[in-house]
Amino acid sequence: MRCAVLTLFPDMVAPVLGQSILKRAQEKGLLEVSVQNLRDHTFDRHKTADDVPYGGGAGMVMKAEPVLQAVDALRAHYQASHPETTLRVIIPSPQGRPFTQELAQSLAQDERVVVFVCGHYEGMDERVRLALHPEEISVGDYVLTGGELPALVMIDAAARLVPGVLGDAASAAEESFTEGLLEYPHYTRPAEVRGMAVPEVLVSGHHEAIRLWRRKEALRNTYLKRPDLLRDRELGSEDRRLLSEVMQESLVQVPVR
Repeated sequence: MRCAVLTLFPDMVAPVLGQSILKRAQEKGLLEVSVQNLRDHTFDRHKTADDVPYGGGAGMVMKAEPVLQAVDALRAHYQASHPETTLRVIIPSPQGRPFTQELAQSLAQDERVVVFVCGHYEGMDERVRLALHPEEISVGDYVLTGGELPALVMIDAAARLVPGVLGDAASAAEESFTEGLLEYPHYTRPAEVRGMAVPEVLVSGHHEAIRLWRRKEALRNTYLKRPDLLRDRELGSEDRRLLSEVMQESLVQVPVR
């Protein structure tokens, strides 16, 4: 997976990329992330990247030229060694389509260089969108100070789906949203913590019983926390039976909210 992050604040991005799984993915050659400072593509000695909005109003607007220059430079850099290289340009934006696990998978599998253009201030000159025709993607219905954190969220979510990035490939296959369900609960040593014991089935050694317990608990988590995920889902006979048990048990013990 190849990425580039265009930002006015590279120090918001680079430290995160140098930690944990993202760091190891880069060391193994499974992830490549270039962080570019948009101020390097400005035209004056003050490295001005923003200006007041036409028509008046509060705040400042990011200038179009540095962004367009930076994208042009990236394209030229990649095409110098691989002329067939194309870019997939993404602007993190609350106006965009919602980011999902399916979209993360799309980024992980994309052979293009994924370029994240991080906005700031009141946004960026509309001519960036008109010139680049980017995808706008939202990580939620709220507004952040810039696009750096959403870009990191998308890189993290996608990178862990690249084969070989996670130590155990099953980790990505079993986690929340991969199958459209939330994940089942996890336990580790010790067997008892403050009077709370690990469910007996998990220490039974009975693999089929453990599989059924985990499936049922995944359905329970989804039913209690995100019932909307079950609304239009076609369930197999086993899932229907397990969900029916979950619903009956929920009538007996109302969950604490």
